[in-house]
Parts: sequence; C-alpha cells; structure tokens
Amino acid sequence: MKGYFYITTPIYYVNARPHLGHVYTTVIADVMTRYHRLLGEDVFFLTGTDEHGDKIVETARGLGTTAKALADENSGRFRALWPELEVENSRFIRTTEPDHVRVVQAILQDVYDKGDIYFGEYGGHYCIGCERFFTETEIVDGKCPIHDKELTFRQEQNYFFKMEKYRPWLIDHINGNPDFVRPERYRNEVLGMLREPLDDLCISRPKSRLTWGIELPFDHDYVCYVWFDALINYLTGIGYPDGERFGDYWGAAQHIVGKDILKPHAVYWPTMLKATGIDPYRNLNVHGFWNVDQAKMSKSLGNVVDPLELKNTYGVDAFRYFLVREMVFGLDSNFSEEALIERYNADLANDLGNLVSRSTKMVSRYFDGVLPDGRETATEDDREVRDTALRVVKEYQGRMESFELHTAMMSVWSLISVLNKYIDKSAPWTLAKNDPERLRTVMYHMMEGVRFVAELICPVMPATSRRILEALGRGGMVQALDTFGALAPGVKIEAQEALFPRVERMKKVDEAPAQPPAKPKKEKAKAKEMEEVNLIDIADFARCRLKAGRIVEAAKVEKSDKLVVLKVDVGTTVQIAAGIGASYAPEELVGKYIAVVTNLKPARLMGIESAGMLLATDAPDGRLALVSFDREPVVGARIR
Repeated sequence: MKGYFYITTPIYYVNARPHLGHVYTTVIADVMTRYHRLLGEDVFFLTGTDEHGDKIVETARGLGTTAKALADENSGRFRALWPELEVENSRFIRTTEPDHVRVVQAILQDVYDKGDIYFGEYGGHYCIGCERFFTETEIVDGKCPIHDKELTFRQEQNYFFKMEKYRPWLIDHINGNPDFVRPERYRNEVLGMLREPLDDLCISRPKSRLTWGIELPFDHDYVCYVWFDALINYLTGIGYPDGERFGDYWGAAQHIVGKDILKPHAVYWPTMLKATGIDPYRNLNVHGFWNVDQAKMSKSLGNVVDPLELKNTYGVDAFRYFLVREMVFGLDSNFSEEALIERYNADLANDLGNLVSRSTKMVSRYFDGVLPDGRETATEDDREVRDTALRVVKEYQGRMESFELHTAMMSVWSLISVLNKYIDKSAPWTLAKNDPERLRTVMYHMMEGVRFVAELICPVMPATSRRILEALGRGGMVQALDTFGALAPGVKIEAQEALFPRVERMKKVDEAPAQPPAKPKKEKAKAKEMEEVNLIDIADFARCRLKAGRIVEAAKVEKSDKLVVLKVDVGTTVQIAAGIGASYAPEELVGKYIAVVTNLKPARLMGIESAGMLLATDAPDGRLALVSFDREPVVGARIR
C-alpha cells in the first residue's frame, strides 16, 4: 500500500518581505518532503500567504497603497523566493483565492448551523501584529510578549466560536496521542494552556472597522477573523471537502510552525476541526526562533537577515545545510554570519568536500577513473565502513521521522568522519606501491561509503547530492540504502575538485583575551589566602545567575586538547566553550544536566564565542568533574 505524506508551513503574512524565519520553516518542510519522496511515498507540500486582516490594512495604509496591491506584491516575493532555495512545494495558496473563500464560508455556515457560533460582546487587549487578544497572564509589562509593543484595548460586538466546549476533548486527545504536539516541551505548554477554561474565540470583525476579509455567510455586516480564515487553508490546499487529495492526504497531515503561533495551531485549530467533524491533523511540529543579538528576528525589531544575500554569497546547499544543522529543532538558535562561515569551512569544505575530492581523485589516479571490484576481499576495517554506513542509515531514518534533523546530519557526519579516517589508516598511496589487490578493496569500500553519504544528504543539499552521484555514475537516486554494495564495479568515476572552496572570514575574529603574567609563588600563596578569607555579601552572590542546563550538542575544537564547544539548553540555546576536553569525550557530554552561569559577558576563546560558563571541580584521578544533579532538573530553572 502506498504511503502518503502531507506537510505544511504556516501561510506567511504579506505585510513584509520574506526573512530568515520564513525561510527556515519552509526549508525544513522541503527537507522532509524530499526525505519522504526517497521512501517512495506520495507527498504533498503546501505553503502560501495569509492576506487578510488588520495588519495588512495598517501596513498598506502606511505605504500609501491598498491592501490588495500590497498582498499581490509581497505574495509574489514569497512565491519567487522558494525556487531560488531549491524548495519544491506542490501548491502555493493565497487566502484571497476563490476556492479558499468558498471553503471558509462553507465551514463557517456549518459550524454556525450546529450552534457553535454565537453573537456577543467582548473587550480585551489586542495585538495587531499577532491578530489576537492576549489574556492578563500572557501580557508582559503591558506589552505583547512576541512583538514587545503596547497592546490596544478593544471592546465591540462580534461573533464567537464556542472553543471552551471542546477543551475536555482536546485534553483527552493530547494525552492519548503523546506526539500530537512535538517536541514534548510544547505539548506540556499546550496542556498548561488547557488547565483553565478557554475564552471563546472571536471569529469576526465588523465591516464598519474592517472590510479586508471574507464576508460571513450568515451576516453580511461582518468579515471573518484572520485565524479562522487562515487555518482553513490546510484543508483548501488539498481539495476539501470532496477532492481526492483530501481523502488521501489529510490523515497524514504534518504542520510545521514557529513557537509564536503555537496556541492558534494547537488550541484554535483542533477545536475548529472537531466542531466541523474533521479528524485532527497527525502532528504539530514546533520550532524555536532565530535570534540576532539575543532577540527574536522580526521586522519590528529591525534585525532581519536577508536570505537571498546569504544564499548568493555562500550557495544554496551550504545555506540550507547551515539552517538544518545549526538549529536544534524546537529550541532557539543564535544566528551570525561568522557561525555560518565556521560551519561551512569545517563541515563542508574540510569534511565532506575533502572526502569527495580525494577519494574520486584516487580512483582516477590509480585505476584510470574506473571503479575496481573489491567486494569479496573485505577485512575487518572494510566491514567497519559497511557496518557504520548501515547503522547510520537506521539512525538517520529514526531521527528524520521525529524531526531531529540536526542529529540526523550529525549521524551522516559520523560516517564522513569514519570514511576520512579509513582513508588515512589504509593509506592508498602506499598500497598503490606495495599491495594493489588491497588497494582495490579499499577504493571500492571508500566509494560505496561516499554513495551512502550522497544519498543521505539529498534532502538537505539536493544539488550537492546530485553532483556526487553523477560523479559516481549514478544519474539519480537509487534508494539502495539497505544494501552495501550497490555501486557496480567498472562504473566510471569522475574526479572532483573542491565542492566547497574555503571561505575567508568576513572580518577578523577577536582572539582570546590576553592572560595576565603569572604571579610569583609567594604572591600566589598570598592571593589564595586572601581568597579564603575574603567573604562576600549574599547580594553580590545573587547577581550571579545560575540555571539548570542540558547539553544538546558537543564537539572538540580543532588544534586544542582541552577546549570543547557546547550547545546548552537553558530555556534558550547558548553556546559555551569549556576547557573540559581532557576529562570528557564529546559523546559523553550530550544529554548531561549541568549547572550554568548564564549572565556573564560573552567572551571569545580561540575565535569561538562563549556566552556562559559551566561549573566543575577536581576529581581524585586528576580530571575534572562536572557539577550536576542527583535527579533530573527543570531545564532553565534558576539554581537557588
């Protein structure tokens, strides 16, 4: 039986041009689309633009144009951007399209006829940017928690959807389907929202104030509120109610959203579906923010990164790889061009590019570019390459299915590391002189390992994957990842130059701060004595902000025996450079709960920015021991 996979991005507001936040969500959807196509599934990928509401009208008025003209212009920008980034969506939907208007009005009429929409009056604090009211518990210092802007109090008569009616059902559904909202932190956040009764959802705006919207079918003096309009695009896009696509795809629906629109997608949308009589989507996959200077990237804050500029500078595949590899799906991540350059040079130029270049050139040099047959004479070293490739495939598939895309790429890079070490250990340049038969075996296993790498990176770096596979004589994807030995001996191998030429840094990186000169022994002893008796006030200690953190990523720093760079979840993701490499291997560190100082000024160690400090002490064996916890703490909680 053919499998189906339906994936959606949010439809993006047309009040501004696309930025990195939009691109990340869409690239992730494209990566998952390509992955499921590799599995042989029938895939549908929907994206588009959200074009109604107050925010569009306000922006258009400020620009001296109409809402429709603004929508047409910026929707066109989104549509034109995706092919530039190798995004292959199945449909681009606009909420101003006639088929969407018909579906929204049909659902509104159906829910109204069932008695789940009523007329009433409501007053509350409203954010135009979010197109929603906020409760008192959500407001931060009288401002929108997302946009950091003053809220407007609005009170008027409108139509309301009986959302509270479906709260018990939604709680039961989430508890009965633990991966309905993922990662788990957002599932818990939604359950927290549902502990108290819900306000019924305001679903209209009077035409006396707003005409840019879909007219209510049961009251021509009102237009539909933007969320009740926008969310329904996920149904319109696949032909609801009678289209064949709807019957095939809806049961496999996967939504991807940023955490700022968690509530509309995890609370409004499922209850709307329940009221309509439609089964809920399969999964809601929630990612964090890209931060610049520790603030969410947004037009209102003026810290937007232009995705086309980055793509034009570093190439589409390198840009896509950085987005997937740098952000832990579900957590926030800090963006900097310097980080992009470092990952480009380390992962792509050094690891992947070097592997492909030297392996293909060796086949060209030693066998005139023809792949030798070395399948029958494998040694333990050769079998390690095979076993690693097959193990990595299983890891990769499990991580892709659970949207752990950055760890899926880490698995692929573990195979790349094994292959590079295999070349160094086997020394083909020596075998070419002393053992030609052994050389045949090594070169075959090397190139077959490269084939595995090429296929596994295809969803993230499609152009690079195609180039490598063409160099291996494979015109397209062979989907032979369950078999080691699919490359046919005798195939022509084309030698490759650097896939990713190294990028010189855009600006000089600050070196680690100079250390003060060493103190004489007597002065050291005196300083230690003073340290022991120099008591501080508790208020001074309270200035040090200590939090419980979880290490989500760890890697050795090249040219350093001690330095390890860590990504630590302390509520947001911070990067820390720590001198613990002589005491812990990187793989030992991932998953550990540690104590972190989070309010230190950022420093640079060997060119690596460190935004915190972990706590450690001496162990009896001379190594360091991390300060940790005797039970699992709440990540991000203050240490008291």
